[in-house]
Amino acid sequence: MNAAALRAQYPVLDSVAYLNAGTCGPLPAAAVRAGGVAGRAASDHGRGNAYFEELMWVRERLRAAYAGVIGAQPEEVSLTTSTSDGMARVLSSLSLQRGDEVLTADDEHPGLYGPLAAARAHLGIDVRAVALADIADAVTPRTRLVACSHVSWISGAFAPDALASLGEQVPVLLDGAQAAGAVPVDVGELGCAFYAAAGQKWLCGPVGTGLLWVAPSWRERLAVTTPTWVNLSAPGDGLEAEPWPDARALDTPALSYEVMVAAMTAHDVLDVVGWSAVHERATGLAATLAERLDSTGRTVAPRGNSTLVAWEQPNPDAAVARLAREGVSVRSLPGTPYVRASVGAWNDKSDLEQLLAAL
Repeated sequence: MNAAALRAQYPVLDSVAYLNAGTCGPLPAAAVRAGGVAGRAASDHGRGNAYFEELMWVRERLRAAYAGVIGAQPEEVSLTTSTSDGMARVLSSLSLQRGDEVLTADDEHPGLYGPLAAARAHLGIDVRAVALADIADAVTPRTRLVACSHVSWISGAFAPDALASLGEQVPVLLDGAQAAGAVPVDVGELGCAFYAAAGQKWLCGPVGTGLLWVAPSWRERLAVTTPTWVNLSAPGDGLEAEPWPDARALDTPALSYEVMVAAMTAHDVLDVVGWSAVHERATGLAATLAERLDSTGRTVAPRGNSTLVAWEQPNPDAAVARLAREGVSVRSLPGTPYVRASVGAWNDKSDLEQLLAAL
């Protein structure tokens, strides 16, 4: 891949060692232009039938693009506003009942803990948290769902491969926020029932974009609890209208045309490079950073071959603020001693060196 040409697509890298895609990926200039053109056209020509026809076309193109990133078919992928949105949709549609157990990891993101805590409060389910590495072995006859990260947002460690062997009896909901676009993802090989991911992180799209994959065998088992216009196959049928028989039934009610155009363009910037090359470069640079940090005596969190590198740092919040003043964008992780760098294919060794020098 032409690493320099890819890097040039992201203006922030001209002035910042941007190592924070695990929060929000760098927004490519082409995406900003495309969204602006779409917005200008709407302003100049109005938002009538032609606008909505184009909106629906872009919606389906974005669905297909996101499906390609995770090895799925377009009709299996719902468009959401975030990873958390997708996970909440699954939890609210599974018909969980009082006493059912949901197994999760003890270092999950609040975007999963929040919906789980709400389900516990309102439905009376039991939620049990264990170490991510042990989660497959912690399943019991009471477990009705396993919900955890594909790649831990704290350490960059992967969920155990053994989750794929749980089969149909215990569905698995994976939080793919730190995986989709960052590392190879094939939902079929993962053996999960549900996979939620973000559009604004490793796919570098606008905030307010995401995806939810539902395995075909689970589609009919999810209750569509809040269908609106876009979720109905024939909205004109009024109270007799039925949800779409595919992933469109779980789409978020509204996604802006301008946002979807920008998200589609951001995806295409990486897609044209080739996802294998994107993954290889990003994980290789992250491994280099982890090795360099380790060689300086810092304690690096145990990680997998991911794009996240977290290390122990005295007073993490103050360190992140100081690094920001020196032109390095990383983040602290609440409740932990870690600072985390998120390394993408758009980065290069100069970004790593700037971070190390600032530390």
